[in-house]
Amino acid sequence: MQLILKIISYIGLLLTVVPAFLVFSGVIELSFHKTLMLIGTLLWFFTAPFWMNRQRHPEESI
Repeated sequence: MQLILKIISYIGLLLTVVPAFLVFSGVIELSFHKTLMLIGTLLWFFTAPFWMNRQRHPEESI
């Protein structure tokens, strides 16, 4: 479950970083960039708290 959350979180992080470079290079429009950043931000903040800074139980490390 945590692996899926991590993958979704990193996709959200990519959606906030990569479109900025695409706008700068003229590949996408600013309005589409804003939409992608909103989606990426929501993905990050709704999934990252569930796996970041979590203490592992001793049974999970085996």
